[in-house]
Amino acid sequence: MCNLYRMDSSSAEVARLLKATIGSGSNMLVEIYPGYPRLVIAAGELRNMVWGFPLVMKGKSGQPLKSEPCNNTRADKLDSFMWRYSFQERRCLIAVTAFAEAEAEKGAKTRTWFSLPDEPVFAVAGI
Repeated sequence: MCNLYRMDSSSAEVARLLKATIGSGSNMLVEIYPGYPRLVIAAGELRNMVWGFPLVMKGKSGQPLKSEPCNNTRADKLDSFMWRYSFQERRCLIAVTAFAEAEAEKGAKTRTWFSLPDEPVFAVAGI
């Protein structure tokens, strides 16, 4: 999944379809980017979380730069402490109605949206 997805169902509808209880979940933005709040299901409860791990970057002289949310990892990085711990202890399901992938050459990219036919909401794995 890329860095953009849609959620255009209400939290009540998501909870009903994915058989979760409503915790701190609420209606949110339709298009969600890293750093934005979104609905997830953790331990059977629908709740709000911010998408991405805060990644603090430092400049050449050690000064902190603007933090960027890190939202992707690779299977070969799951042995690092942060990802190993998160994969074991912080798994969730991310409620989605569609997700976008960029297509075409650099400078002419467009969004292609993917969804499941006849499914108003589905879930993708998250940590």
